[in-house]
Amino acid sequence: MNFLDAKEQIRSLFLRVNPKDIPRLIDWLKSSDDLDDALVDNQKIILQSISEDLRSSLPMEAVLPSESLAIEKTQLKPQPTVHVDAFLYDDATVDTLCEEGKMSRNYCLNCGSHKTAPLDFISHSFSISELQFLFQYALPDLTGKVVVDVGSRLGAVLYGGYLYSSAARLIGVEINADFFRLQTLAVEKYNFTDRIQVVQADICTQDMLMQSADVLIMNNVFEYFLQPCDQIKAWQFIIHNFRKKGALLVTVPSIQESLSALQGEMIDPCHWVEELTLDHNIYLGKDSDPDSQRDIHLYRVQ
Repeated sequence: MNFLDAKEQIRSLFLRVNPKDIPRLIDWLKSSDDLDDALVDNQKIILQSISEDLRSSLPMEAVLPSESLAIEKTQLKPQPTVHVDAFLYDDATVDTLCEEGKMSRNYCLNCGSHKTAPLDFISHSFSISELQFLFQYALPDLTGKVVVDVGSRLGAVLYGGYLYSSAARLIGVEINADFFRLQTLAVEKYNFTDRIQVVQADICTQDMLMQSADVLIMNNVFEYFLQPCDQIKAWQFIIHNFRKKGALLVTVPSIQESLSALQGEMIDPCHWVEELTLDHNIYLGKDSDPDSQRDIHLYRVQ
């Protein structure tokens, strides 16, 4: 049943409901968790299983000792900030960990007092609901297409693209050897090797791959892991090589926000890509966050 048919069925149902019960029915539709059961699919269950596997192999913040620059940059933030990987920890899991005293959403403004303020959380991965939004709603049909994830980290984009799209090939480029091994193990365990490939490399060595990509995904990929001068070089490399007309670029945050913090002579992205409008008001269950979905930006190469 498509959307128009479903809408007509619901309208017909409302006509048969006792008028005094309609407000209660509408309130139930808005607030009940019962309908979320219909939104749980096999793909989400598989992604949750991968998430659980990865959690057991990583420290709580999913930041490794080999990521010294990311640790240093986080510590230099003016507001206390912690890494909470959205693929590993949804809101319900974070709530449970807070109740168990293993995680906190707040920090003490004055040691020993009850005056607290919320911590800033930062994630370098998409959540499961964001992956569903990205591949089922933001991007078009990817049949026959090549998707490249820059800084694939835990591999969330690769797994989400495998399960929620028909992309022919999903290639993750990850420079960190530890994360490369984690992704490789997950891809092999879940039998994703027919469409997923993980490459351990600096993205600036992958010009042929950039030129062949139909979709390029960059989620919070440079700011915490490269010095500003290296960020500029990486952006210049991508702008120079990702040139296939009509190819799609997904970024978090927006290109403008990423480039505004950098100094140096950059190519104006307005002459490279145009931003496409996304409908972010997609309900994907109680775990979905429309605000985080609004951080996802889609561009088309001109």
